[in-house]
Amino acid sequence: MRIDLHTHSTASDGTEPPSGVVGSAARAGLDVVALTDHDTTDGWAEALAAGERLGVRVVPGMEVSCLLRGVSVHLLSYWHDPADPALEAMLDASRTSRRTRARRMVERMTAETGLCWEDVLAHVHGEATIGRPHIADALVAAGVVADRDEAFATLLSGRSPYFVPHTAPDPLRAIALVRAAGGVPVLAHPAASKRGSCVGDADVEAMVGAGLLGVEVDHRDHSEDERRHLRELARSLDLLVTGSSDYHGTGKRNLLGENTTAPEVLQEIESRARGAAAAREVRGA
Repeated sequence: MRIDLHTHSTASDGTEPPSGVVGSAARAGLDVVALTDHDTTDGWAEALAAGERLGVRVVPGMEVSCLLRGVSVHLLSYWHDPADPALEAMLDASRTSRRTRARRMVERMTAETGLCWEDVLAHVHGEATIGRPHIADALVAAGVVADRDEAFATLLSGRSPYFVPHTAPDPLRAIALVRAAGGVPVLAHPAASKRGSCVGDADVEAMVGAGLLGVEVDHRDHSEDERRHLRELARSLDLLVTGSSDYHGTGKRNLLGENTTAPEVLQEIESRARGAAAAREVRGA
């Protein structure tokens, strides 16, 4: 069984609609795929319906954008209640901040690039969570850069004069809210040093104390040494180990199924989600 638990659609910063991601998963020979758009569950219904048609099991998920002492932390959540009011309030604040931040960045670079906000909105599908990838797509369309990679290495990098930080929740709070909403939280690509600063082992241990249940080890942005270290850390902290593609369609070079999760791990994730759902029913949540 081939399982990929980290993908993105046009509901956030992917280039394929949710049904398109599932179709691509089917063509890639995947049996299970999770849709984990940034800070939104808007693509779930479409993806689940496509999975029914195409014979691909779809795991409903999300990637929560967090910040810890200025370091970007991404948290994958599986099977949480999308209507949980506390979690949704946190996500709504993050989405609003992302949109405001993106607009300010565009305003800063207009004089040099000629880009305007309407150019960016042309690359946003519906109510998708707006982020730097949409600015990158507008820059590519305008001929300012060749692709997203060049955009992020130059105009959109954290060292760029146009960069604007955004507000994001502390990962400990996000983990607690995901657990309260019945979800299973897994730390995404935590050792991807090529992306910038990373959290340390002590930070991961603190997240376990807040309710973290797993860590994404097999990811293309992790070196072999980083994967080895994360496996040892997961073993010491009794964390589930996942592997995923972090697929974004043509927005990234990542290929569906290039890293996968073991069936027994998915079974454990689902078991814990069922247990959380049963506990919420008892509490009347």
